[in-house]
Amino acid sequence: MAASDQQSPTPLPPLAHGALKGIKVLDLSRILAGPTCTQMLGDLGAIVLKVENPKTGGDDTRQWGPPYVMDQDGEASDLSAYFMAANRNKRSIAVDIATPEGQAVIHRLAAEADILVENFKPGGLAKYGLDYASMRADHPSLVYCSISGYGQTGPNSHKPGYDLMAQGYGGIMSLTGEPNGQPVKAGVGIADVMCGMYATIGILAALHHKTQTGEGQQIDLALVDAQVAWLINEGVAYLNTGTLPQRRGNEHPSIVPYGLYDTSDAHVILAVGNDSQFRRFMEFLGLEGLAEDARFATNPARLQNRGALNDILIPALQRFTMDEVIAGMEARKVPAGPVQTLDRVFASDQVAARDMAIDMTSTAGPVKLLGNPLNFSRTPVTYRYAPPQCGDATAEILGAADPFEQD
Repeated sequence: MAASDQQSPTPLPPLAHGALKGIKVLDLSRILAGPTCTQMLGDLGAIVLKVENPKTGGDDTRQWGPPYVMDQDGEASDLSAYFMAANRNKRSIAVDIATPEGQAVIHRLAAEADILVENFKPGGLAKYGLDYASMRADHPSLVYCSISGYGQTGPNSHKPGYDLMAQGYGGIMSLTGEPNGQPVKAGVGIADVMCGMYATIGILAALHHKTQTGEGQQIDLALVDAQVAWLINEGVAYLNTGTLPQRRGNEHPSIVPYGLYDTSDAHVILAVGNDSQFRRFMEFLGLEGLAEDARFATNPARLQNRGALNDILIPALQRFTMDEVIAGMEARKVPAGPVQTLDRVFASDQVAARDMAIDMTSTAGPVKLLGNPLNFSRTPVTYRYAPPQCGDATAEILGAADPFEQD
């Protein structure tokens, strides 16, 4: 049979559950890094029980609003937008771990769990007998993930950790902002979110080890460590040169032109990644001669002459509208795009096609959430539980013979 006559095998239909079906997660975390991790595990099919403190009204972010979901009486529920962003596919149980009864509940659940995630200060759970050393003695197969500001070791391990502090201490703020302005944090808690992603990766690796050996382990993850790790090219450049990078606003340290530019009516993003794209860009602007100019013909030359090039590009681009620039660049296969506000993001056909905005129904009312970006051909992400109200499943779960009964 000729190669052209061969048919690809028929793809298998998606299953009705995620890849982590049957994996049991005991979630003692709150705020954002830990909940981001456990939401991801839940989206992938794991059973997640979220433990919340009944004395404080649960996860701190329940109070980080408005906006809140309004209940049927028109009153604000405990479902803030912040909380809902990281707590779907979980069931909430209200347990006071400061009491012997609460500690007994955690041990009972840990005996059944595959994973425990916590983000207390290092040593904070020891007084309750719920730290890793204590839990390992009773539950040696447990994968125990500890998230903290600075990690379980080091001179700063006792300090609390928040996203803003991690962005400052870990260096990303020194790189972000306009050259002559203040250092600027990212617009969302990206240090927390990235720490949650690293936690998910670490947990999956530890689960694989557990499958092979039956042995659990502790994962020690710090917000600051995670933030330092994603300094990527700027961090590596500093380590190898000793030269501090400069804040460049929206410009790129290694590629020119690459950034945000004004047109006659709006901003446009240009990402001219190589010399052939630069030639096509100059063709669009009617400045073909610049592509042959020794100052601009190569990317290293453009880096050295960034200011001189921008002096030419800035007025040239302002002769066009944003739509004209984007259409011209797309026709020439040069990356370009708009800076969209969120109303345009969520009204776009691309977001709709990729299911990046979803609707669920919580006990307080209907909610809209961000979709999970992972797409599996066989074990798709599932959305089984809307973000819970604090402790709304306590009686059901703690009264069940199997508190982790598969949903």
